[in-house]
Amino acid sequence: MELFSFDLVSFIAWAGVAGVAVIVFVESGLLVGFFLPGDSLLFTAGFLASQNLLPLIPLLGLSFVGAVLGDNVGYAIGKRAGPRLFNKEESFFFHKRNIEKTKGYFARYGPKTVVIARFIPIIRTFAPVMAGVGAMPYRTFVIYNLVGGFLWSICIPLLGYFLGAMIPDVDRYLLPIILTIILISILPPLREYWRYKKSMR
Repeated sequence: MELFSFDLVSFIAWAGVAGVAVIVFVESGLLVGFFLPGDSLLFTAGFLASQNLLPLIPLLGLSFVGAVLGDNVGYAIGKRAGPRLFNKEESFFFHKRNIEKTKGYFARYGPKTVVIARFIPIIRTFAPVMAGVGAMPYRTFVIYNLVGGFLWSICIPLLGYFLGAMIPDVDRYLLPIILTIILISILPPLREYWRYKKSMR
């Protein structure tokens, strides 16, 4: 399957389980990883496991570890950057009130955001960083990071695995399935954001 002119199946088969885990880690925790295809990567890896091209249990375990550790790194980056932002001078691109709004948002919606953000491309890279900037209690972050990491890194590969095992030639439909997953995962956070903006009026 070629996704945006990139043969994801061949890449995953070449990179293996370790490569998948590294990409999950980078996308989850390092700001430079926002462009990486996490949902499609995990789903396709699960499909390849159904074809006996990847071992399923190591795939699930290392993907979960990569997701959780990645978010923890992102949180640490935000936590470290937060105090510096508060001491930074106001400028055209930076306003301290935006950081205050971030703190208020994570105080109110932090746990839900950490879980839901897992399923949204780009947002999942920045959410743990903003949780750190917003001074979300680390214990709370860890709990919901584990929940979100489990749901994302375990359930999406399993979906690819079971569909690959049950549907003949499912690889022909991988791209529409992945796009549907992304679309469905975007809808709940859009609703929450609309409710949040409405409550701020």
